[in-house]
Parts: sequence; structure tokens; C-alpha cells
Amino acid sequence: MSTRQLKKMRRVCLTVLLMLTVCCVCQGKWKPAKGPLMTRWAKDVSPTNAHAEYPRPQMVRKDWKNLNGLWEYAIVDKDAQQPKKFDGQILVPFPVESALSGVMKKVTEKQLLWYRRTFEISKNWKDKRVILNFGAVDWQTTVFINGRKVGCHKGGYDAFSFDITDALKNSGKQEIVVSVWDPTDIGAQPRGKQMLKPKGIWYTAVTGIWQTVWLEAVNDAHIKSIKITPDIDAEIAKLVVNCSKPAAGSITVEVKDGWFMKDKVKNTAGKDFLLFIRNPKLWSPDKPFLYDLKVTLKDPKGKTVDEVKSYFGMRKISLSKDEKGITRLFLNNKPFFMYGPLDQGWWPDGLYAAASDKALKYDVATTKKLGCNMARKHVKIEPQRWYYWCDKLGLLVWQDMPNAGNYKTADREQFEAELKQMVDGRYNHPSIIMWVPFNEAWGQYNTVEIVEMIKKLDSSRLVNNVSGWKDKGVGDVNDVHQYPGPIAPANEEKRAAVLGEFGGLGLPMEGHTWQPKDNWGYKSYKTRQELTNAYLDLLEKLEPLIIKGLCAAVYTQTSDVEIEVNGLMTYDREIIKPDADKVSKANKNLYKLLTGKN
Repeated sequence: MSTRQLKKMRRVCLTVLLMLTVCCVCQGKWKPAKGPLMTRWAKDVSPTNAHAEYPRPQMVRKDWKNLNGLWEYAIVDKDAQQPKKFDGQILVPFPVESALSGVMKKVTEKQLLWYRRTFEISKNWKDKRVILNFGAVDWQTTVFINGRKVGCHKGGYDAFSFDITDALKNSGKQEIVVSVWDPTDIGAQPRGKQMLKPKGIWYTAVTGIWQTVWLEAVNDAHIKSIKITPDIDAEIAKLVVNCSKPAAGSITVEVKDGWFMKDKVKNTAGKDFLLFIRNPKLWSPDKPFLYDLKVTLKDPKGKTVDEVKSYFGMRKISLSKDEKGITRLFLNNKPFFMYGPLDQGWWPDGLYAAASDKALKYDVATTKKLGCNMARKHVKIEPQRWYYWCDKLGLLVWQDMPNAGNYKTADREQFEAELKQMVDGRYNHPSIIMWVPFNEAWGQYNTVEIVEMIKKLDSSRLVNNVSGWKDKGVGDVNDVHQYPGPIAPANEEKRAAVLGEFGGLGLPMEGHTWQPKDNWGYKSYKTRQELTNAYLDLLEKLEPLIIKGLCAAVYTQTSDVEIEVNGLMTYDREIIKPDADKVSKANKNLYKLLTGKN
């Protein structure tokens, strides 16, 4: 080996050693706060691997940079200026109140939460536009790059982006500073079950960044969004591609079934695409088949300027009458009974943010393991990765809109803006088959108009006008709640009868609860055997209701949440509380009561 080669090897070894040292120092400074309860995935979380997956699985780009990891943070008075000195470090993307953030501090409506970190831009991005993306930040966000304000956003659940190119320095470290204000239940913005003083069915507040933050490099002309609508009857999928420039060039769309090309279409930017999927493989909980999609944008000279990868499922959700003349839910033109848990998406160590992608997948996989084909995502909108696992593993989703209290005029405008963002932002997921704008009259207003608004945004799915109370006779289902239940609403000519919540059978498991005593369930039991027997008894009572016309039922709930112990699993996901095999068998028996196989 030459002297030159030896010197080069030494430099490489020193660089690797330095990187390992920096990594160890960073990890040494950070550790989770001491929370009441942790999941098994918490031990694997570190500043170098916090939600490292590409966060937008239906519009994937190769050229990106993850900004999750350690940031500086400060909590100051609402009217104070940007702090010169920060309080310490926080692990993004975990909310500041969570143990996994490393902070676990409360932020009130009278305070601002500030974040700061630096990053560097790759030399390969020199002539590109740089886009800063946030998966979700709760609730009002202002972003500064190198001291320059680049944008503001209101909304706690939807993704948003800023083009930060013009605020970047030519080289060296770039600074990002983010301020967040969140009034939680003092305000009237959509917030789900968050409260500054949690109790009963109301849980710990979530403030700040709680989904992945990342950078992307794009050309001036690039793909901004894609919208996919399947039509199994016509054997086509309609695709709309939105670009940054109307006359950006040509777009080529490729659809593949594994290695086999199903269709390849070329069109000018801004035009709709009809993708022909002959003899389509239909997506269902039993066979959740997904087609691969690639969209390529070329400039007028034929040079590729952007490319994104995606997927879609060919499935249809509709209402129709069965052989007895009962209006039922139909999946892919067959009557289909839907059953699954109320899924609140809370975690003891990360609150709104699961510890990892493996944790997100576990909840979906366990729901399937228990024989369920559906989950109602309750007053929370999840990161895209959760819906990806529902798409991939085959779990139908009823998607709630997070609610608040009573909406005044300005609050209604914000609610409707966030509702639109929910429908647009989760539109492409085949697993989502129903939108639920209101739960049990929380903030309910202008129900007829809201249902019409959703139908205009998305005519391909069902709308549940309100889950629970104050049904206004519109939408596609009549939804009732009863604890422990079950009950069924009367059959109707144009709407399906569903049971939107029932069950709530409680069992606290020592060593796996949020607090050691005073836990709560709608109806509590002392042993797993008692709980299993009670659950099986409930399902036995469901059977005659299904035969008479009940089309779906939602059991409360996937897991315990804080002091609630109604879960099929403990809050830390360590124990499935009833007998899993018996539960799975009983759940699957429900599907046999209808014509067709689920």
C-alpha cells in the first residue's frame, strides 16, 4: 500500500471515529423523561433514528433530508421575543409534553414554544429549490430561516411546506427557528381529546412538532401533488397531477403489478390521466393488493426534472340493498359487515407520536390479528405512515375529524379549512372508506352543509354525518352509541344502520396502567377470563342485530388510554387483555352472517 493510500485511509478512519464520537455525545446528552409508562419501542429511540422513514409513502422522492433529532427548545411568555438562550434539548418529532421528547413539560395558552437547530445543504442541491416540510405541528406555527420569516400555518393535524430557497445562505450552517402557540382547550380550534387539565376521557395536551420534519430538493418545475380515484366498475383509475408550473412539460405515468406493466400513459402537465386497469386485482381486508405507481415530469426538451413514486388500491365503497332488501354497506359490490375498534392513537411515551414506525405497524397488525377488518380513527388524524400500514395490511378506516367545543364564525372557518385539509391530505389511501365530521355533537353545526361540503370534496367515499347523538338524517349512515350495548338504529331506505361505539369493557392490569389506582372503565372486571366472557357475550348479542340490518359495529377500544382501561390492549401494548384466539374467532364469525365473504 502506498504512502498516499495510507494517509487517505487514516483520514477516513479519523472521520468515522469523529462521527461516532459526536453520535455518542449526542445520545449521551439525551434521554427520555421519566414518564408514568413506556412502550417496548421506547428503548430503541435515539436522536439518530427518530422516525427515520420517508414520511410521505404516497409521494416518495429520493432526494431528501430528515430533520428529526435533537433541537433546542424554550418555553417563554406568549408576548416575549425569540429567546437568546434556550432551555435545553428536545427530541423531534415528539411533543414537548411527552416522555420521549426528553422534556415532558406543560405549555399553556399563555406561552410560546420555541425550537431551534442548524443544518447544512448538500452541494448537489446548489441549483435546486429547497422545500421545508412539516408532517404536523400543533397548532399555530411560525417558521424562520436564518432570521428571515418564511411562513405561518394554523392547524394541528395537516402537513404544510415552505419554499425556503431564498432565505438560505450560499454555504455553511443554516438556522431554522420555529415558534408554536397552542391554546389547547382554552381555544376553539380542532384538538380532539386534548386538555390542559386531563381527566376521565380527556387526555394530556400535545403541543408543537409531533410529526416528521424534512427537506426536499426539487427543480423550479416539480410535482406538487397527485390525486388518485379508483373506479372498479369501469376498470380505470383517474389520476390528477398538480405541478408547480402549468406548462411544466410532459408527464408520464406508469402503473405496475409487481414486474408487469399494467399501463403507461403520457400527457401534458395539468391534464387528467385515465389509467386502464383491466381485470383489476381488488383491494380488500382479505387481499389488500396495491398497484405501484411512478409519475415522471419532463421539461419541454424531454429532460426528467422530477419523479415521485406512489401506490393505489382498486376498491369501491357504496350503499346498496342485499337480497332481503336491506340497505347495507357494500365493498367491491358485495355486502360487507365492518367490525373493529375505536382507535384513539395515543401512546404513553409519545402521546400523539408513536415511538417508531414499528409501533404504528404493531397496532394495525394486532387489530388484524384479533379478527377485525376496520378501525374508527377517533378524533385524531394520524401520520401518513399509519394509513400506509392500513393500506398494506388491509384495515378499513372510518376517519374522524378532530372536534372542539362550540364554534363561532371565525372558528367555523378554521374547522372547515382543517376539514378540507384532512380530506385532501388523506384522499389517496384505499383503506379510508368513510369521513366522520362530528362525534357526539361536539362542536356540531350546519350538519347538512358540512356533509355536502365533504361530498363535493370526495364523492368516492361515504360520509357519517355524526357518530352518536344529534343525527340530522343526512349522509350515508345512521350511527348510534350505546355502552355497553349493543343496540342498532332502525333500518332506513337510503342509509345504512351502524353502531358507532359500544363495549367499553374495562380491566386494569397491574404494572401496565397510567396510574396505580383509580382507573376507569365503562364496566370493569377483575380477571382476564371475566373480561373474555363478557366480550363474547356482547358479540353474541350482536348477531341477531346484524341479521336484522346492522351493518357495522365499533368496539371501544384498541388500547387503554391514560386512566381509561377499556382497551383490548394495555396502554403500553404489552398485553392483549382478553383471550386473543377466542376474540379473533368470535369477531370473524360476525362476517359469516352476511352473504359474501369478508
